[in-house]
Amino acid sequence: MTKRREFIKTGILGTAGLTIGGLGFSPKSYASIIGSNDRINVAVVGIRGQGGTHINSWCSLKDNRNVRLKTICDVDEQYFAEKSKIILDKTGTAPGTEWDLRKVFDDKDIHAVSFAIPNHWHALATIWACQAGKHVYVEKPSCHNIFEGRKMIEASRKYNVRVQTGLQNRSINNVMEAMKFLHDGGIGDVFMAKGLCYKPRDSFGIAKDSTPPASLHYEQWLGPAPYRPYNEKRVHYNWHWFWATGNGDTGNQGPHQFDIARWGLNKKDHPVMIYSSGGLFGIDPAECAQETPNTQTSLFKYSDGKILEFETRGRYTNDESSLGIRIGNTFYGTDGYLELDGSTWKAFRKREKDPFTGSATSENKPVDPTYMAAPGGADHYANFIDAVRAGKSDGLHCDINEGFYSSSLPILANISYRLGRELRFDGLKEKFTNDPEADKMLTREYRKPYVVPVTV
Repeated sequence: MTKRREFIKTGILGTAGLTIGGLGFSPKSYASIIGSNDRINVAVVGIRGQGGTHINSWCSLKDNRNVRLKTICDVDEQYFAEKSKIILDKTGTAPGTEWDLRKVFDDKDIHAVSFAIPNHWHALATIWACQAGKHVYVEKPSCHNIFEGRKMIEASRKYNVRVQTGLQNRSINNVMEAMKFLHDGGIGDVFMAKGLCYKPRDSFGIAKDSTPPASLHYEQWLGPAPYRPYNEKRVHYNWHWFWATGNGDTGNQGPHQFDIARWGLNKKDHPVMIYSSGGLFGIDPAECAQETPNTQTSLFKYSDGKILEFETRGRYTNDESSLGIRIGNTFYGTDGYLELDGSTWKAFRKREKDPFTGSATSENKPVDPTYMAAPGGADHYANFIDAVRAGKSDGLHCDINEGFYSSSLPILANISYRLGRELRFDGLKEKFTNDPEADKMLTREYRKPYVVPVTV
């Protein structure tokens, strides 16, 4: 049971002192205030895969934003030496190391925590960090289920900390320009958006349950997920393809393009209808442990009738559009259509074959001309640091509220896929309409003590 002992607003930190029963936290209050020139100490939790991008991004902001990567944390200690050397080489200072993220939250000198951990850990880790007064940068999807996402928003607001979701397209100038063009009526009224995730993946095989390697703290790796014996095919990266820990490619690469699709439609609410269908094709289930589909089509309708389509193709495929999109978006309006691939976009009038505008013809100026550009493509991370210094969530390009609404789309699609039928959703209640079976999938059974609390 999490109890709030005291809440002390201290300038930008707005931190909290609290006790989390049985989890090793002790009451604390922070007196530090982050000024415009003060160093911000960051910890990275999860240092493999995307965690390497986090490490490189924070290191690149050492001088540009006066950021220090103070600590790295991972439940698998075998990666500490390699990652510590990278940080030392890039910044001149070696980080501390921890395998238990609760020790990171207990460090009063750490201002912000950056999470690149499996999806099933995103919510609880974020909530614990908020309760400890830490600002949070959390990878996509922001949550593993709908209940968790709502609790993350509540924690961010209650403890007055910034929580940024790692949907980096929100900080790409050309993408922001394309979204403004759509919202300003550049192709008329946008009535449909399509997202594509064409990412062929081969079978990762199958293995017998075994003993975890000595370097891996497997109990903590499982965290909120149900207990099951260690299996090498279910952990590092492969966790994406199991329902207990991941959300498949629709909820892995997908959230980036789901976010752009929802952004382009200018939707601030949930869809009212969801239908998703697909399967695992081209891979023998007897020779691969994967649970999630590699081919999936998802359809959403909003209360005003506007449509969002999403297609996941994990096998051999062609690309789409004049840009040859495999990972990207297309928007359809009453006066034309717009294609977006990475940071390149083109807009076409009605049936005309040549684009009339796009990123190639734009001046490509920063949206905010006073913004100090971050090196190495770290603009989304820099935006987070700027918001931390400003002490306001409205400066975030992808506040947790935005991240949640975009992350909820693949989550809802997967519920429809798993149940094999169309679903109706009440966005205000965040419940399905007269469908208790589907409602059960809006949350999960949590393994104690790794429980996402109802009251944060």
